Amino acid sequence: MTDDITGVATEAFVAHRNLLFTVAYEMLGSAADAEDVLQETWLRWVRADLERVSDQRAYLVRITTRQALNRLRTVKRRREAYVGPWLPEPLVTAPDVAEDIELAESMSMAMMLVLESLSPTERAVFVLREVFEVDYDEIAEAVGKNPDAVRQIAHRARKHVGARRPRTTASSSETRAALESFRRAVETGNPQDLLDVLAPDVVLLSDGGGRKKAALHPIVGAEKIIRFYVGGTAKLRATVTWEPTVVNGSPALAAHVDGVLDGVMAVRVENSRISGLYFVRNPDKLTHVTSATPLALR
Repeated sequence: MTDDITGVATEAFVAHRNLLFTVAYEMLGSAADAEDVLQETWLRWVRADLERVSDQRAYLVRITTRQALNRLRTVKRRREAYVGPWLPEPLVTAPDVAEDIELAESMSMAMMLVLESLSPTERAVFVLREVFEVDYDEIAEAVGKNPDAVRQIAHRARKHVGARRPRTTASSSETRAALESFRRAVETGNPQDLLDVLAPDVVLLSDGGGRKKAALHPIVGAEKIIRFYVGGTAKLRATVTWEPTVVNGSPALAAHVDGVLDGVMAVRVENSRISGLYFVRNPDKLTHVTSATPLALR
């Protein structure tokens, strides 16, 4: 490959890199896996005959989707053996992501967990169609199906997601207010304040990945969650602080123990109360929470 062609390939890849990463992350729920997919995409892209590529963006998205599908089939088997609940890898995101309601909703912890319940092909089709508005013909090329089959898969995936997605989407300000009430309650250790901010049927999912202590099963109910939290913090001979951050396009909290990052807490808020708590403590999943990850829909 000549230097001119390499330069053209590099320029196109860099121009679309944020989009490609976002596609891979939406499909995989893992920034580390998404980065690996981008590396595989690059290796295939530089070997492509660029003179025959009429739409570089579509071609790159197609390669990324195929590589992400291959990896998704592999990681699904790996996640079945995961210790405790598996949660997506949190990303600290820039403020403009929160302003893009469609992107923020699709990246929320609650929605990413819904996407986990889809088959790999259903997830690819749903993400490309509903999040990135890719047309059916392009999706068909990416997933190796005909357009009619893709339409049927898209319909099935939308129905599946619609039955499981959060009933309402809280605004950033509503989520931020609920998190502030939660932060004050946990820092003062007042159980009644926690009961006031948690919905009665709130669910806690904590992901330690076998490397940090975490509940091995979902904890349901405000009182059970309070007992679990109070019991755990009482054993800590350390200072725990919670700092506001923005994760996956929504307000969240970063937990620090004696000044060291220990985990990230994302939430689902309904009717001004927290109905879902998603606490990621696995150190392998905390590598993208120190600086914002650039994302793109187009």
